[in-house]
Amino acid sequence: MNRYPIWKYLTVLVAVVIGLLYTLPNLYGESPAVQISSAKATLKIDPATLDRVQGILRQANIANTGASFEQNGPVGTVRVRFANTDTQIQARDVIEKSLNPNAADSTYTVALNLLPASPSWLSALGAHPMYLGLDLRGGVHFLLQVDMQGALTARYDSIVTDLRAAMRDQKIEQTGIDRSGMSVVVSFNSEAMRDRAVAALRTRNPDLQIAERMDGVKLQIVGTLSQSAITAVQANALKQNITTLHNRINELGVAEPVIQQQGADRIVVQLPGVQDVAKAKDILGRTATLEIRMVDDSPTASSALAAGTVPFGLERYQDRDGRPILVRRQVVLTGENLQDAQAGRDNQSQQAAVHLTLDAKGARIFRDVTRDNVGKRMAILLFEKGRGEVVTAPVIRGEIPGGQVQISGSMTAEEAADTALLLRAGSLAAPMEIIEERTIGPSLGADNIAKGFNSTLYGFVAIAIFMLVYYHLFGVFSTIGLALNVLLLLAILSMLQATLTLPGIAAIALTLGMAIDANVLINERIREELRNGEAPQQAIALGFDRAWGTILDSNLTTLIVGVALLVFGSGAVRGFAVVHCLGILTSMFSSVVGVRALANLWYGRKKKLQSISIGTVWKPKD
Repeated sequence: MNRYPIWKYLTVLVAVVIGLLYTLPNLYGESPAVQISSAKATLKIDPATLDRVQGILRQANIANTGASFEQNGPVGTVRVRFANTDTQIQARDVIEKSLNPNAADSTYTVALNLLPASPSWLSALGAHPMYLGLDLRGGVHFLLQVDMQGALTARYDSIVTDLRAAMRDQKIEQTGIDRSGMSVVVSFNSEAMRDRAVAALRTRNPDLQIAERMDGVKLQIVGTLSQSAITAVQANALKQNITTLHNRINELGVAEPVIQQQGADRIVVQLPGVQDVAKAKDILGRTATLEIRMVDDSPTASSALAAGTVPFGLERYQDRDGRPILVRRQVVLTGENLQDAQAGRDNQSQQAAVHLTLDAKGARIFRDVTRDNVGKRMAILLFEKGRGEVVTAPVIRGEIPGGQVQISGSMTAEEAADTALLLRAGSLAAPMEIIEERTIGPSLGADNIAKGFNSTLYGFVAIAIFMLVYYHLFGVFSTIGLALNVLLLLAILSMLQATLTLPGIAAIALTLGMAIDANVLINERIREELRNGEAPQQAIALGFDRAWGTILDSNLTTLIVGVALLVFGSGAVRGFAVVHCLGILTSMFSSVVGVRALANLWYGRKKKLQSISIGTVWKPKD
C-alpha cells in the first residue's frame, strides 16, 4: 500500500543528484579577472593573444590562477583569473600599458570583470552558476539619450540621394536638390519639370508631403516627412541602436547584459560584473558606422596626395595596409542599406569573396552608381570612435543590378570572413549620449546577497523548527522535502542560466512559506484519517491521496497569478514571477512525490504498524 515501485525512488534520487550538481556551482562564488577583447572591429583576438598576455604577466612576475581563450562565434576573448582584487588591478595596468602603448588610440579593451570560480569538472558537466543581476553582482548602469534629430537628418540626407537618382531615371531636369533643415528642397527652371517632379515624387515617395513655392525666379518644391513617417524613423532608429548595442556588448562577453528601451528616445544599459566605468563607456562607444564612397584616382588627386594635400570635396583615409586613399565626401550608401554580408567564393576564379545583399533602395542606388562609374574604385569605409578606415576599395567592372554585390580581390578566406563580420556588425542609426551613469560596487552586491541569503535561511530554520515540534517525524520528512524544493529550484535556475536579482531572492523566500502549505495539508489530512479510526498505513495512503486535489487547486490558482505577472510584468516583476512560477512547480514535486517517498521508505516496510510519529492526534470526545 505504501510502497513505491523502484522507478519512483530512482526518479527522486536522480532529482536529488541533479539538484546537487547544478546547485553546487553557485556555492563557489566569483573570482576577480581581467578580460581582453578587441577595441577595433578590424583586430582579431586569437590564441596567440593569450600567449602574449601570459608572457606579459610572467615578465612582470604577476601570478594568475588560470587563463583561457574563448571563441564566441567569430569573436574571441581572453580571460585571466587572479587570487585577489589587488593583483587583478595590478595586472590590468600592466596589460593595458603593454597592449595599448598609445592610450589615445587603443587597439585592445582591457577590462576588470568577475568570473565564476567553480571547478572545471563541473563546467565540463554543463553545470554553471546562475547569473547575478546588477543589484547582487555589482556593475554599471547607463541611461542613454538617442539624438532623434540626428536620425531625421540622416533620413533626409538619404532622401536627397534617392531623389537625385529618381530625377535622373525620369529625365527630369532640376537645378538643385538640397536638404534645408528638416526638409528637402528641389529647384526647377520650368513649371512643366516641376509638375512632372511632383507627380513622380508622390508616387515614389508617399511619405513625403509636397508643397510648391517660389524663391525669387526659381520654382521650387519642398518635401517634408509626414508625422507617421517621422514616428517610424524614430522607432526604427531606437530599435537599430538597441540591436547594435546588443551585438557589440555580446562581443565583450558580458553575462546577461540588460539593454532595453525607456520612453520614446532613451535606452537603459546594465552591465553586471563590469567594474570599470571608463571601459564600459568605451564598450558603448565601439559602435561602427559603414559608408560606401567613390575613390578619386584622377591625376590631380594623385598629385595632391603625393604632395600631402587634400583637394576640396575629398577626404584622406588609410586602407588596412596603411596606404593613403582619397575618397569623395558624398556618401553613396550607408550600413542602413545593407541587409546581409556573407563570406564565400567567386564563381569564376574561386577566390575568396564577400557577398553583400542590399535592400531595394540600396540596390537601385548601387545599380546607378556602378553603371556611371565603370573602371573606377569604390571604397567601403568603417568608422569607429570618429576614425575612418578603408576596409576594401574594389574596382567597378560593370553595372551591378539586383542588389547582389560581390567584393573580391587579393584576400584570404579568413580575411573575407572578417570583412563580412565587419559589414554585418551594424551601425548606429542615430547618435547617443550618456545622460546618467551609476556604479554598483561588488561589496554592495555581496551585502545584498548576504542579507537575502540570511533572510531565506532564517525563514527556513523557523519553518523547520515549527514542523519538527508540531509534526515530529513527519515534520522531519516535511523539512527534508522543503530542502529538496530549494535545491531543485536553484538547480533549475542554474540550468536555465537565469539571472537572479533581489526580487528573485524574495520569490525564493516566499516559495518556502508556500511550499510548506502542501505538507501541512498532507499531515493534517493524515491526522484526520487517524481520528476517523483508520489504520496507520491506510491513513498515510489516504492522507496523501485526498490532500492532492486541494494542493493542486491551491497551487494552480497561485500559478495563474504568477503567469500573469510573467506575461504582463517587466523588469524586476518578471524576475520575481519566473522564480515564483518555478518554485510552485518544484514545491508540488517535492511535497507530493519526495515527502511520500520518505514516508514510504520509513513506514512502508512495516506490516503491523501500530502508530506513526505525526504529533498529537486530537480525537473528538463522544
